[in-house]
Amino acid sequence: MSLKAENVRVAVTGAVYNAPKTAARPATATEALSADHKDLGYVGDGGVTETRDRSTNQIRAWQNGALVREPVTESTIRYNFILLETKKETIELYYGTKVAADGSVKINPSKTGGRQSFVIDVIDEDDIIRIDIPDGEVTEVGDQVYVNGEAIGYEVTVTGYSITDGDETYSAVKWYGSLDTTAGA
Repeated sequence: MSLKAENVRVAVTGAVYNAPKTAARPATATEALSADHKDLGYVGDGGVTETRDRSTNQIRAWQNGALVREPVTESTIRYNFILLETKKETIELYYGTKVAADGSVKINPSKTGGRQSFVIDVIDEDDIIRIDIPDGEVTEVGDQVYVNGEAIGYEVTVTGYSITDGDETYSAVKWYGSLDTTAGA
């Protein structure tokens, strides 16, 4: 048995960015993001939750009702987080519409802001995990709560849609900096 405590990662800090789908995508965990990527600021202490859902269909044989296959029929990847800063980028993401010059937003509950790209950086000292969601959309928002002594938060759930890149189809790319064997290559 080989146990290595240095392989244990903690999501000490990080950042969430959004950009138009046309923005240059990152190619590594550590390269600088394009100027189109906007830092969405402080995220609540619950961090970012990644959820992968799958539905399957059990195919049973006539003989003995034996299970012979269980193909995946539906799958989804989502990222949920609460943004804490009240600024233009977070308000536009949460409400799915532009902030007017006078600071107002016209709220239409059906607006999502459309599809855009997202990058999530998860940082543990000098190690980074980077998640690139090339085609994402805010599909859920949390309640807006105003309470004395509590930060006003903007809870969003981003769903990653599948893209085809060459001969691969995927909804997100995740780099683990500590697993990169190309350094110096």
